[in-house]
Amino acid sequence: MSKKKFKVSFRTILSIATVGLVGYVVYQNWPDIVETWYHLREANLIVLLLLIPEQLFMYYACGQIFFTYLSKKVAKLFTKKDKFLISTELNFVNHAVPAGGLGGLAYLSFRLKPFGITAGQASFLYIFRYAVTTVVNYFQALIAIVILMVLGLIPPEATWIIWVSLLMNAGVFIALSIIVFVASSTKRIGFFSRIISGFANRSMRIISFGRIKILLEPQKIDDYFKDIHECVLIVKKDKKSLRLPALWGLIYSFFEIATYWIVAISLGRPELLPFILVGEAIGSVFDGIVPYGLYELGMAGVMIALGVDFPTATIVTVMTRVFTLLFTIATGTGPYYKAIRKKDGK
Repeated sequence: MSKKKFKVSFRTILSIATVGLVGYVVYQNWPDIVETWYHLREANLIVLLLLIPEQLFMYYACGQIFFTYLSKKVAKLFTKKDKFLISTELNFVNHAVPAGGLGGLAYLSFRLKPFGITAGQASFLYIFRYAVTTVVNYFQALIAIVILMVLGLIPPEATWIIWVSLLMNAGVFIALSIIVFVASSTKRIGFFSRIISGFANRSMRIISFGRIKILLEPQKIDDYFKDIHECVLIVKKDKKSLRLPALWGLIYSFFEIATYWIVAISLGRPELLPFILVGEAIGSVFDGIVPYGLYELGMAGVMIALGVDFPTATIVTVMTRVFTLLFTIATGTGPYYKAIRKKDGK
């Protein structure tokens, strides 16, 4: 009697894992979903329907940050449908995989690889997008803080929020500057690659009790940073190439804010815009470095600290989170699974 060997592909495992992660995210947000359903009676449903075109255009703007930067030769490989689908899938992964920004970065690298874009180049695009949106959020927050101070709407005990916002965003600028500094020199890249690989391999040998001796090869890390290095050199030679992506980053950041503002307007609270701007600035920093969920917690906490009443701040934040999550799952699940089931990713 012959035994049949069952071989499970990586894509099958990834599909099952994603279903589990999406189920986990929905389970974790179920109380918020129930609460949102309860508060729907308080909202203007016609205004809430504006979230549909607003979210779709936000996906498009996110993709344009990447695609308007790519060379004309590479950009021709992408159809308008490709651009929209990749943006939608990326948004889905960022919400479905509770791993901060790492899940989105890994997926973007996978998705762009068939088009001849290396992991290093994809990382540069991802870092660039994060840098643009962080800078925009930072200046939006500064404008909002000035407006709130002029109007006398910041409680004396909440002035610490101003310094936290400035320090957190300054930390992001410093981190991005370090990446650019390292990627600007092949010598620094080689030195940094040896440090990372050495630390990772020593740690793995300790954890595996010597069974796994090499986790990361210095050459692969070196190649990865050299790809980023080439992108940095291109930008230095042609700074004008960043104008259009930066403009789309500005548009994307505005529509991120608009998501919360539309919900606030539907609840009859349009005056919350400056509070949302400050909360978004801090929340966006959380979004890139911590697991999914603390973005909204940080944003609601900032709004409450600035004087917004607890029920309003939590309802606006929770409702926005739920609508974004459900819309993301509804629009991104199909394209995502279709993409990972294709052998070449195209």
